[in-house]
Amino acid sequence: MPEPHADPGPGVPEIAFGPADEPWRNSFGGLSLMSGPPDVTPPSSDPRRSYASIPEIPYGQFQLPASGLTEEQYAAAENHFRSWLEQQCRVSVGFQVSGDLDYQQRLGPYLGLALNNVGDPYQSGAYTHNSKILERAVLDYFASLWNARWPHRRDDPESYWGYSLTMGASEGNLYGLWNAREYLSGQLMLHSGQDSWSSGGGRYGPADDPAGPRSNSYHPVIFYSQDTHYSLTKATRLLGVDTFQDVGRRWFPDENPLAPGTPWPAEVPSLGGADGDGTIDIDCLAVLVEFFASRGFPILVNLNYGSTFKGAYDDVEVASRTVHEICAKHGLDERPVYHDHRGRDGRAAEDQDGSGGFDLRTGYWVHVDGALGAGYAPYLEMARRAGLVAAAPPVFDFRLPTVHSITASGHKWMGAPWPCGIFMTRTGFQMVPPREVEYTGSSDTTLAGSRNGFSPLLMWDYLARHSYDDQARWAAECDRMAAYAESSLRALETALGLDLWVARSPFSLTVRFRRPVPWIVQKYSLSYETTHVRGQRRPYAHLFTMRHVTRDLVDALVRDLRRVGAFAVG
Repeated sequence: MPEPHADPGPGVPEIAFGPADEPWRNSFGGLSLMSGPPDVTPPSSDPRRSYASIPEIPYGQFQLPASGLTEEQYAAAENHFRSWLEQQCRVSVGFQVSGDLDYQQRLGPYLGLALNNVGDPYQSGAYTHNSKILERAVLDYFASLWNARWPHRRDDPESYWGYSLTMGASEGNLYGLWNAREYLSGQLMLHSGQDSWSSGGGRYGPADDPAGPRSNSYHPVIFYSQDTHYSLTKATRLLGVDTFQDVGRRWFPDENPLAPGTPWPAEVPSLGGADGDGTIDIDCLAVLVEFFASRGFPILVNLNYGSTFKGAYDDVEVASRTVHEICAKHGLDERPVYHDHRGRDGRAAEDQDGSGGFDLRTGYWVHVDGALGAGYAPYLEMARRAGLVAAAPPVFDFRLPTVHSITASGHKWMGAPWPCGIFMTRTGFQMVPPREVEYTGSSDTTLAGSRNGFSPLLMWDYLARHSYDDQARWAAECDRMAAYAESSLRALETALGLDLWVARSPFSLTVRFRRPVPWIVQKYSLSYETTHVRGQRRPYAHLFTMRHVTRDLVDALVRDLRRVGAFAVG
C-alpha cells in the first residue's frame, strides 16, 4: 500500500472512503505527480451516512478516490450497478417511462463520437458533427403526426417550427411559456418585419397601444389546472409570468369570480376536485378567463394531454374554443400590436416591410403539455379507426387554429435511456433570436444553445423501425393492459374488503390506488401523491401500463399487494 501524504492538518476526520474502506487522504499517495497534499477539501462528514441509502447498493463501492478505481474495483461496481438497474427497470410500473429499449447494439458505437446540435435545427452551422439532418426528419414526422403544415419554411408563417429538447417536456413547457410571454407582451416576433432575424432586439410596447400606456394589454396572465405538472409552476416563477392568483390578489383581492369574498385559488379547479378525473373544469376556466379578458389582460392557458398523476386528457378543442370566444368578445381574438422597432439603418419598421407599424396577433395563447399523450394518443386514434379500440381522446393538435404550441417527451411513449422531447409551434409565432451567433454559425433559437445530438438519433432510430401499424397495435395493447390492471386491482379490493380508492381516468394508461408500504413502492418504482378528499387524507400510488408492462408484471404487483401488511391502514 502506498504511504499516505503528511497529515493535512488538525480536525480532518479519518473517514473510510471508497471500495477499500481506507481514509480519504490515503489515495493521494499513489499519485506520482503529487509531492504534497493537493488543494482540495476533505469530507466534513461521512457521505455514506449523509445520503439516503439504497439497501441493495453499498455507496462506498461507488465512491471516487483521487487515485481512481482499480480494474477489479471498477468491474465490481459497474456490474453491481448494472444488475440493480436492470432489475429495477424490469419491474418499474410507476412512471410514464417505456422500459422497452433496444438501442444498445445499433447505437452503442455513437457513444464514442461527439454530437452537439448547437443552435437552430434548420441551420447546419459551423459545428458540423451534429445530427440535425436526423432532427429535421424527426420534426417533420411529428409535424405530420400533429397535423401541422410541413416542411418548416422560414418564409411561411403557417408552417411549423420546432426543435428537439435536451430535457423532456419540462423544457418544452418552459420554452412554450417563454414564447407565449414574448408574443403576448408585445416583443418582436420573427415575422413582425423582414429585418427581424438579423437585427435582433427591438420590442413593441404599451406606449404605442392606442389604449394607452396604463392598459393591461401587454400583461399576460396564465391559467392552468390543479392537476398540472409542477414544471408549469416552476416555469412561471422563472419567467416572471403572473398567474391569475398573483394578479387577483394584487389588484382584485375581494373579487374572486368563482366565490366572491373568498381567497383566489392557486389553479383552475379540476372537474370533481381532488377526487375527480383530473381534467380541467372548463366552466371554471371560462369564468376566470372572462374576468381577466374583460379587463384587457392577454390570456395564457396551459392544457394537459395526459396529466402526470391521473393521466387526464383535457378537452383541448372545447377549452381552447371557449378561450377564443371569450377573447373575441373582448377584442383579444385578433388585435393590432403596435411597434417602435427600427432596423439597423434606423428606418422605422413600417418603412421597411409595409406593415403600417403593427402586426396582428391573438391576445391569447394556448399551450398543450402533451408529455405522454401527444406521443401516444395519435396512435390510439389510428387504433380506433382500425377498430382495435372503442374510443380515443379528443383532438389536441394543429388541426385546431386555437392551439399555439405543443410539447411531448421522447422518453415516455417512444422510450429513450435519457429524457428528451419535442417542442413545436408555428413559424409565425417564433421569437427572434436574442442575437446572431457567428461563433457557431447557427442562430440560437432554442433554450439550451448546445443541445444533445444523441436524442434526435434515438428518436429517428425508433421511428425508422416502427410503422404507424406497429404503434397503433401497441397503443391498443397498452389501453387493454390499463383496463386489465384496473380490473385486477378492483378484484383485489373486493378480496381484501378494503377500499383501495381504485380509479382510472378516461383513456388513461395509469391506474391509481391506495399507496402500499415502502418496500412495495421501492420494488416497483411506484410514483405517489397525497390528496385530501372530503377532509380525508388519501395517500395514493399509481401504475402506468407502458409497453414493457405485461400481465405477468401486473399479476406480480397484485400478489405483493395481497400480502398481509401490504397497506398501512389507520
